Amino acid sequence: MSALAFVLVALLLVGPVPALLARASWPMRAPRAAIVLWQSIAAAAVLSAFSAGLAIASRLFVPGPDGRPTATITSETQVLGWPLWLAYVSVFALTLLIGGRLAVAVVQVAIATRRRRAHHRTVVDLLGDCRHGMNGLRVLHVSEPLAYCLPGVRSRVILSEGTLSALSDPELVAILSHERAHLRARHDLVLEAFIAAHTAFPRFVRSGSALAAVRLLVEMLADDAAVRAAGPAPLARALVACAAGHTPSGALAAGGPTTVIRVQRLAGRPNSGWLSMAAYTAAAAVLFVPTVAVAVPWLTELHRLFAT
Repeated sequence: MSALAFVLVALLLVGPVPALLARASWPMRAPRAAIVLWQSIAAAAVLSAFSAGLAIASRLFVPGPDGRPTATITSETQVLGWPLWLAYVSVFALTLLIGGRLAVAVVQVAIATRRRRAHHRTVVDLLGDCRHGMNGLRVLHVSEPLAYCLPGVRSRVILSEGTLSALSDPELVAILSHERAHLRARHDLVLEAFIAAHTAFPRFVRSGSALAAVRLLVEMLADDAAVRAAGPAPLARALVACAAGHTPSGALAAGGPTTVIRVQRLAGRPNSGWLSMAAYTAAAAVLFVPTVAVAVPWLTELHRLFAT
């Protein structure tokens, strides 16, 4: 029953729960806390999947005729029977497969993203100009308004000539503050984790809601930093000016398809401390139960092994 409960929790946390949270409007008033809640849901989904496998695998050590835990294939099959033993082993193998798939996805996403960024950074350094005495800022000779950043150890903020000519000084301060907020907070690492989790889970159970929602929330966090530096009106005008700009893969842009939602948010109600507190509490609760559930099967099994 515990294994079945873990499976149901994992399925809920990768399907219906992200879909419901993605449709909610309150995260726009508590973007940082909402990201923490999304991270807790993702971690709890993975832990629940592992809990199901561990709970079933622990049944391989059921007491034998002598009362001692079974620890060999022959003794386990004598107690469980071949069909049940094969079922338990298959579930445990599936658990290991999920863990391996997640680890591989993390490595693949990290390597591919850094390769793309390194290549684009080299191109930008060759074609772009360093302006305003800033080593990390590059200006491209492009008439289209562009504004994005390349995170990493050798981070870059990239603007175009079209951006410099289209924006006023306060708007330029807003857009630069937005991109520097991405670099300073390493929002790219948050996104990489969700991309890896999205890739690791099978298509029939995973939801794209989490990844899309977190992408929007990290932009809102950068918007909040820009508002503190230049105010909401200059930022709104800058976002609209850069909305149609092309963003290379692996970069974080100021504009994009979420511009309308973010501009509307700037004119709406401010962030709420109460909503943030509630989201942080929910995140702790969501993560606590599966974490304990992972530890209990191991502690129970160790106690049984050492007690006999």
